Amino acid sequence: MADRLVCRECHRVLETDDGEQCPACGSTSVTEDWAGYVIIAHPEESRIAEEMDVTEPGKYALKVR
Repeated sequence: MADRLVCRECHRVLETDDGEQCPACGSTSVTEDWAGYVIIAHPEESRIAEEMDVTEPGKYALKVR
């Protein structure tokens, strides 16, 4: 999992077919330097999603460097 890219802007874990552009926010600022992740299924009901400012379901990195 550590070889996956993560968006530095919204912390979304990118799938291999996403390339190097985030499908969620459109940013091309991505990194392999991240740790931990959370899967958010229902952001409208999630306190974690609220804290992370996440509005779309998906996988998100907890720490991005």
